Amino acid sequence: MRLFGLIGYPLTHSYSKKHFTEKFKKEGLDDCAFKNFEIPELSELEGILKDHPELVGLSVTIPHKEDVLPYLFFADEIVKQTGACNCIKIKEGRLYGYNTDAFGFEKSLVKNLKPEHKKAMILGRGGAAKAVSYVLTRMNIPHKFVERHPNAKNSIAYYKLTEALMAEYLLIINCTPLGMFPNDDTYPPLLYNSITPSHYLFDLTYNPPKTLFLQQGEARGATIQNGYEMLELQAEKSWRIWNELV
Repeated sequence: MRLFGLIGYPLTHSYSKKHFTEKFKKEGLDDCAFKNFEIPELSELEGILKDHPELVGLSVTIPHKEDVLPYLFFADEIVKQTGACNCIKIKEGRLYGYNTDAFGFEKSLVKNLKPEHKKAMILGRGGAAKAVSYVLTRMNIPHKFVERHPNAKNSIAYYKLTEALMAEYLLIINCTPLGMFPNDDTYPPLLYNSITPSHYLFDLTYNPPKTLFLQQGEARGATIQNGYEMLELQAEKSWRIWNELV
């Protein structure tokens, strides 16, 4: 039996297990299984690896995408550049780290991207935000991080956002857990009255399918996109990595 899994905390929002379980059934992969490992502390990873020697692949989600790096025997170039890993291949007890978030985000983003989306705001600064920043840099889209407590030159606090900035940065990507189930009554504190039909709101959250962040944008005519397609794209990329020889 080949075991795959997901590490993170909490995992009540995640569809990864459902995605892969359905995939295994559809493709007749009777020798594969997927298990959620809900671990608040990454130190529990060593115990998981010891107790499940059949593990060959792991997905990594909030809040461990950055903290997992010291556990890696190998990190691909995107992991090195972003400082975030969401996919681990396990071979002979060694952990090989990859970032498939960047691939999934870019493929999903470009479908609705228009010429006017020349500048972007990234809400949050965790592991997923770093993958988003990597993609935007590759696409030559200048961007700012928006945080509650910014501590870098290219960051700004939510309370310092102005109507002028909202009009200038027409692409807004939510990389925070605000709005994610079960806290789906929350949303980033933006100037939503400044949202226009020219804006493009992308939420990496996919549960619920339409967060309050996206609902606010939709009500004002903005283009909206949730993270479900990104999830599927990065998951399939991870699957290919898990089944390739290192």
